[in-house]
Amino acid sequence: MLIPRYLALKSHPIFRCTANGSTSRLMSQVSRDQVRIVEVGPRDGLQNEPKLLPAAIKIELIDRLSATGLQTIEATSFVSAKWVPQMGDNSEVLRGIRRVPGISYPVLTPNLKGFESALEAGAEEVAVFGAASDAFSLKNVNCDAAAAIERFKPVLAAAKEQGVRVRGYVSTVVGCPYEGAVAPKAVVKVVEALNDMGCYEISLGDTIGVGTPGSMRRMLDEVTRAVPPQKLAVHCHDTYGQALSNILTSLEYGIRVVDASVSGLGGCPYARGASGNAATEDVVYMLHGMGINTGVDLNKLIEVGRFICGELGRSSESKVNRAWKGPQAKKV
Repeated sequence: MLIPRYLALKSHPIFRCTANGSTSRLMSQVSRDQVRIVEVGPRDGLQNEPKLLPAAIKIELIDRLSATGLQTIEATSFVSAKWVPQMGDNSEVLRGIRRVPGISYPVLTPNLKGFESALEAGAEEVAVFGAASDAFSLKNVNCDAAAAIERFKPVLAAAKEQGVRVRGYVSTVVGCPYEGAVAPKAVVKVVEALNDMGCYEISLGDTIGVGTPGSMRRMLDEVTRAVPPQKLAVHCHDTYGQALSNILTSLEYGIRVVDASVSGLGGCPYARGASGNAATEDVVYMLHGMGINTGVDLNKLIEVGRFICGELGRSSESKVNRAWKGPQAKKV
């Protein structure tokens, strides 16, 4: 049976094309917008890679990304090196990067101790990380979702006092490796809590990459009624090959911020067959093909992807990176 949402969308302009195949009025409207890419490779990508890279390589990665036109590059995570050894050099990395005016370099700070360390290292923007799934939260931070959010209050209070912006993450927004499908109302609770606490932006994460346009729509129907889309971002993993479709779906709702990881680095360690985050190269290629401005130089981005994959000794997860022939490649 067709769900009512789809029945309504059948008459939506996104489904209507002219005889010569031109884009719909909705896509024409979207094409006049700009989508901001939040590059998460240096943090979310590298923290799940088995190979530990020296700080100098991480610094070079961020500096190279800064030259691509990206506006936001998540630099590192101030977590315990015991639990995330890949981020044990967080202060060295944050102090070592060449900061470019107009680019923000947020860092993950799960608690007040992490926030204080990040501030000391020069952080000007931080992020906190919650989950919509109680089971995932219990496995990850040993408390349910509501209790985990309570732990962020001192961080938000300290950030407000110091004039530091805070971004919020909500993981498992459509599915959890322990409890299966996640109800949209559970996502709404966490989003509302982060919004009320003062997060300027909230990223909705399909942590294990099980989402489809259908499950994304069901979730976004509820979430965008609680918080305006201008305050939301999406963070899609590509485990089932649905990341680009889910990102495209989010554009329908007015979301204009997309998290992505250069060459698809990373992936949830709890997701069977996880192939990583949405690859930044693939996201940028898709958006540029729709006439949407990202401000990112795709050629430069592809070179960065090849650089970091060479350092990791692995192939790129980006289909665009694998296929790209250089600046002469045709724009589609």
